[in-house]
Amino acid sequence: MQDLNFDRHVAEQPAVVEGLLATDEAPALDPARPVVLTGIGTSLHACRVAADWIDIVSEGHVRATAVNAHDLALGRGLRSIDQIIVVSHRGTKRYPNEVLRRASAAGCATVAVTGLGDVSPAADVVLRTCAQERASTHTVSYTAALTVLARLVCGLLGDRAAVFADALRHVPGDMARSLDMPVAEDAAKAMAAMSDEPGIVTGTGLDAITAAEAALKIKEGTYRWFEGMHAEFALHGTPAVFRPGMVAFLIRPAGDDGGRYHDLRGLLGAIGARVFECSDDGGAALRFAPTHPLTRPFVSILPFHRLVSTAAKRLGANPDLTHMETEPWKSAVLAVTL
Repeated sequence: MQDLNFDRHVAEQPAVVEGLLATDEAPALDPARPVVLTGIGTSLHACRVAADWIDIVSEGHVRATAVNAHDLALGRGLRSIDQIIVVSHRGTKRYPNEVLRRASAAGCATVAVTGLGDVSPAADVVLRTCAQERASTHTVSYTAALTVLARLVCGLLGDRAAVFADALRHVPGDMARSLDMPVAEDAAKAMAAMSDEPGIVTGTGLDAITAAEAALKIKEGTYRWFEGMHAEFALHGTPAVFRPGMVAFLIRPAGDDGGRYHDLRGLLGAIGARVFECSDDGGAALRFAPTHPLTRPFVSILPFHRLVSTAAKRLGANPDLTHMETEPWKSAVLAVTL
């Protein structure tokens, strides 16, 4: 497992994002109409980030909703006034395509954001992200989708998004610098030493979405169970299952979080957990380059991508195959139509 496709895709992210930022292809969405973003898994995480961008950048004047494609396909209400944005890696999954079918029948405007390939989703506009990944643990597909969605947000909000648009210009460089930073070897060792206990990844605001995405990457690429959650949620009820020696990755906030980062770190430390900070601070175990608060999702995920690769090598896991190299996982997963 010395030559992973996963590693190549992680490394290519700055160039892919830079290329997508250089294009002008994007439909003009209407800020007076509802925006509904939908996807599954990593694609849904990208939708959640974009919905927050719209809310934050417009200062609440434009509202957007991120909904799981499964739920939206199976009966959530759709109106002709809605603008539906469906995000997927390949454009082949059952429920995202069912959303497009239902949205078209309801008279909605539809946009599909998906990877390069022969599949053309049945949307009014199809925006392409990147070449199909050869690793099942998706990385560049996520940041490429974020880039396309960021361009849509800028087009939707116009002058309101001027600061955001300017911040996006610096993202490829911020990503490249993040990928040049040291790998979190101590964190990888701690993960390799885990037995059956779960770990957590936490953050607030946009970082809470990164935490959910990071936990998914860890599960896919290392076969270790991690749960991503908001730091506030981690302080309510969840401490009942914290254990001495468990591994916790805490994304330190860019601004004021009401002291919750320190509250959670102190609580975990008192219980005896192994806590690792993820931030742009030079002393953090998982480091990323300083960037604008709105563009943190592009860079704060990168140290987790590299952590997955490092930990997987120690654990004998394969981020390219996500446990599909062994039974009964392969047969069980292939038996399900996604």
